[in-house]
Amino acid sequence: MDYHNPVLLTEAVDGLNVKPGGVYVDVTFGGGGHSREILKRLGPKGKLFAFDQDKDALLNAIDDPRFKLINENFRFLKRFLRFYGAKKVDGILADFGVSSHQFDVAERGFSTRFEADLDMRMDQDNKLSAFHVINKYDEEQIRDVFLQYGELRQAPAMARLIVEERATNEIKSSEHLKEVLKKFVKHKNEHKVLAQIYQAIRIEVNQEIEALKELLLQVPEVLVAGGRLSCISYHSLEDRLVKRFIRNGLFEGEPERDVYGNFEVPLKKVGGLIVPSKAEIKENSRARSAKLRIAEKI
Repeated sequence: MDYHNPVLLTEAVDGLNVKPGGVYVDVTFGGGGHSREILKRLGPKGKLFAFDQDKDALLNAIDDPRFKLINENFRFLKRFLRFYGAKKVDGILADFGVSSHQFDVAERGFSTRFEADLDMRMDQDNKLSAFHVINKYDEEQIRDVFLQYGELRQAPAMARLIVEERATNEIKSSEHLKEVLKKFVKHKNEHKVLAQIYQAIRIEVNQEIEALKELLLQVPEVLVAGGRLSCISYHSLEDRLVKRFIRNGLFEGEPERDVYGNFEVPLKKVGGLIVPSKAEIKENSRARSAKLRIAEKI
């Protein structure tokens, strides 16, 4: 399959501090770029597990006895690692968001560039699709999706127009949806607003925020002491969750402190925020919004 260059390849894998005989997990396999770099650094006794819920990614499986590709959502990390006899691992790498391949295959419906059926499913066996969100959710649900996941201030008016249109005509394609919402998509900010709309629907369809939270909560249980987590995020919703969880082990609120004002956390950050170089962004536009955070199990 045609997959583009992995983002922050060297920096993300460096962050794992790969040990030749260690056990590692790439929870977002995609084209396998990060996995191949990890395998280069592993010795003959090392092991790499990879997860990807998209069946297209299976065509990129690596023929290597040290490698196992699992066709599942990373929210089931602990369950499948135990199934394959790996209760603890030395490092976990995650590159969130949509792969370049998924954006470039028009019929998947991820890209604002193409006319396509409303789909946006990363797991093509998933019953929930963009069509269902737009045509079956009630007005309040659509409003909440646009507000929470797209951070769209005009979400209430957008939801109202969608519900009015579908009362007489089902909204089946991306072009129909764009036509319904065209008053909100001014020429000067067309790309930005469409990207926010598509992002919101995609996150809801794939339950991305819930899956991310479930993954992060399993990380302290799965990592050995001194094991590393290397996470690449592409929008503020993801990055805030990763940052907060690394900082205090929670997604909201503050941890309980002892009488001295101290609190225990499962992870500690390693270094600061890492972003792509200008050269990488020029070569790979997908890298533009990427943010890499690295943490270590205490």
